Amino acid sequence: MQKIAWTTLWFGLAIGLAGCRHKPQLAPLPPVMTPVALEDIPEPDNLPMVEAAPENLPPVPVSTEAGKPKRKKKQPPKVVAPPEPAPETQIASAAGPPTPDAAVGALTAGGETNPQTKQEAEDLIASIDKRLNALPAQKVEEQKAQVSKVRNFRKDAQEALKSGDAEGAKTLATKAKLLLDDLEK
Repeated sequence: MQKIAWTTLWFGLAIGLAGCRHKPQLAPLPPVMTPVALEDIPEPDNLPMVEAAPENLPPVPVSTEAGKPKRKKKQPPKVVAPPEPAPETQIASAAGPPTPDAAVGALTAGGETNPQTKQEAEDLIASIDKRLNALPAQKVEEQKAQVSKVRNFRKDAQEALKSGDAEGAKTLATKAKLLLDDLEK
């Protein structure tokens, strides 16, 4: 019982000495009754020239993706009926018969494709996918731009293959493979 009495006494003293928690009321300042005249301060004639110190700022970051135009999806070629044949005329040609070397590097329209070329393009794309997935995360982070190019070539090759252009798909997949070879060195 005596312990409770002492605890109550100490508790009461602590609260009593702590004081009031309300904010103290400050007396408002008396209003200014007399108007004050504003004075003009003349500017000096000879102000010293202060030169701006050269700032050593880091280079402005530039996005590598900002200047690149967005690619449009390839549309399948539209079939246009050939015009009616004109009257036949013969034109003399100074060139002889075509050589086998002239056929190298000839462009194709992506029409009839060899099943072997299509299979080679599919295999190249599959190998690129496996190699991209096997790259270490640190290497991918360090060479972000190069990996992005490889992925774009692989995606374009896949789209070309879907549209029936096996030659174009093989060419794009080869480009992706070469970039990936450089990346893995």
